[in-house]
Amino acid sequence: MATTKKTTTKASAAKSTSKKAAPKHIGIVANDPWLEPYEDAIRGRHDHAVWMENELTNKGKMSLSDFANGHEYYGLHRDDKGKWIFREWAPNATAIYLIGDFNGWKENDKYAAKRVKDSGNWELKLPAKAMAHGQLYKMSVHWEGGQGERIPAWCRRVVQDSETKIFSAQVWAPEQPYVWKKKTFKPNTAPLLIYEAHIGMAQDEEKVGTYTEFKDKILPRVIEGGYNCLQLMAIQEHPYYGSFGYHVSSFFAPSSRFGTPEELKALIDEAHKNGIAVIMDLVQSHAVKNENEGLGNLCGDPNQFFYPGDRREHNQWDSLCFDYGKHEVIHFLLSNCKYWLTEFHFDGFRFDGVTSMLYYNHGLGIDFCGYGDYFNGGQDDNAMCYLALSNKLIHEVNKNAITIAEEMSGMPGLAAKFADGGMGFDYRLAMGIPDYWIKMIKEKRDEDWGVFDIFWKLTDRRQDEKTISYAESHDQALVGDKTIVFRLIDSDMYWHFKKGDENEVATRGIALHKMIRLVTASTINGGYLNFMGNEWGHPEWIDFPREGNGWSYKYARRQWNLVDNKELCYHWLGDFDKAMMQVIKSEKNFNQTPVIEIWHNDGDQVLAFSRGDLVFVFNFSPCTSFTDYGFLVPTGAYSVVLNTDAKEFGGNGFADDSVIHLTNYDELYVKDKKEWLKLYIPARSAVVLRKN
Repeated sequence: MATTKKTTTKASAAKSTSKKAAPKHIGIVANDPWLEPYEDAIRGRHDHAVWMENELTNKGKMSLSDFANGHEYYGLHRDDKGKWIFREWAPNATAIYLIGDFNGWKENDKYAAKRVKDSGNWELKLPAKAMAHGQLYKMSVHWEGGQGERIPAWCRRVVQDSETKIFSAQVWAPEQPYVWKKKTFKPNTAPLLIYEAHIGMAQDEEKVGTYTEFKDKILPRVIEGGYNCLQLMAIQEHPYYGSFGYHVSSFFAPSSRFGTPEELKALIDEAHKNGIAVIMDLVQSHAVKNENEGLGNLCGDPNQFFYPGDRREHNQWDSLCFDYGKHEVIHFLLSNCKYWLTEFHFDGFRFDGVTSMLYYNHGLGIDFCGYGDYFNGGQDDNAMCYLALSNKLIHEVNKNAITIAEEMSGMPGLAAKFADGGMGFDYRLAMGIPDYWIKMIKEKRDEDWGVFDIFWKLTDRRQDEKTISYAESHDQALVGDKTIVFRLIDSDMYWHFKKGDENEVATRGIALHKMIRLVTASTINGGYLNFMGNEWGHPEWIDFPREGNGWSYKYARRQWNLVDNKELCYHWLGDFDKAMMQVIKSEKNFNQTPVIEIWHNDGDQVLAFSRGDLVFVFNFSPCTSFTDYGFLVPTGAYSVVLNTDAKEFGGNGFADDSVIHLTNYDELYVKDKKEWLKLYIPARSAVVLRKN
């Protein structure tokens, strides 16, 4: 027996060793076997980020958060005694002077910085009286063979002269720092309902709006609308207003055209007091080319922050591409992330232009048809490493922070956990959905809209990566493009959008606008996004002031007077959007509740699916209404909680929504605890029911 026991033990040990020897797939490959041929590349990317983190943190002797404190060292600061300390990373400089209101804009030795020994850093210490809050200044930088006036890379306040249009840094040290009223905040992400907004163009008046005006006039609309997250665009300082904030010059300065840093803090504070998270549209995918205002040639080295050679310039965006392989650049960008989180209490970021970062060709003119397109050597490993580290840092600084990737190629693992081989974003934008709706409206007759195709397009996503779905964003509202309402109704919005005067085109547009937004919002697996004004069908495109329109603000605003006018149809769409938000929020953990298809019939153009206790039914047929249309659902009573055809939302009111619908017994489905739910479904309408 002893021999048998010994033999069994050896066999077991061999079996155990064999099991241990079997390779274990990294998380995103385990979740998706189609990625198995590319596992080495995925592991290589992961190992690169781990290696870089060790390099930056001195093999873990400090945290990423400790590393990302550049904003506390560089720039202009006051010490505990009120004295000034200025520092700048300028390795190619031979001399740096501060010039400004305090010295007649002339170089002198008192304001000359000194190079820190054995480094590319420069430092200047000044007495408290050497400069004052509100004064303007710049750096006068000298290098071999040249000199120029520059705005410091790390400065926190930049202003533009209203007459000369020249930008300057501004000393910003108010006697009374902002005192936060809401010191802690945790976003509600079940689900995340994002209201995308631009501070400057948020007002009805033809002008640049302010942080305070947004807080007082627009934030209440966001709260009333039922959204729980505000996404602010164009916060980082940018020289050209019409760039929509995407050509950033000063990465640590909130745009002064909207007000002061304290006024931005007050806006965020007020949002938090009302349960609204605030995330920032963060631009780190590129930088403005301007040399006087930006980083393009800070100290005579055009490659200080940016890639050398052909990779330096983005040929489509007329901008510069960061060198994500440089430790100093990573330090600058990671510190930028931490700065906005800690100084302004932002709750996270929507990273702009991620596709451009991921690929050497910026993803331009490429059709991504298979997994091989994501692992063919055309990817920028440095950028992918930086994105992974930025997500690790952000969640280290604030474990409840939100990160969203604006990425259109479909790179696998972008919104998967870092430990699983992903880059760590919480969400990715479902950028194909608005493109899909544009294609449907432009190319297909109403009677050819296939409901199975609609359902598949809205739910086709990687199950281990959460997405933010949307029917349209600011992209579709820009001049040169069209919003859903504009595509559906066009010029008839100007002539037939008064109640009682709607023509067939307007009626169709109103109905489909509600249905498109409802089916998009009800199939989310992470969150939903809307751009300000689009929820109620803002009729004008966005066109910022420029030479071609006489520098007019006519189209760089939101005409809230239209939705506030109860005589016009816009308020129907606005009221519907509020009701839709309430229905989505009424189901606990809506985004985590599975979408279960109940029925689809392309011939009838009828689609039905459930989420928890909610049942969503859509009839996309333009002309056929159905009586006693039946679906198998869990046995019980169902009440209508939302109907796109209700009169209060501009519909016909054909159905009696006060009726409680009881399921009809069928012995064939007793074992499944299901019965028939029979409904009247008018043409071009949708209804949401809740099981009582």
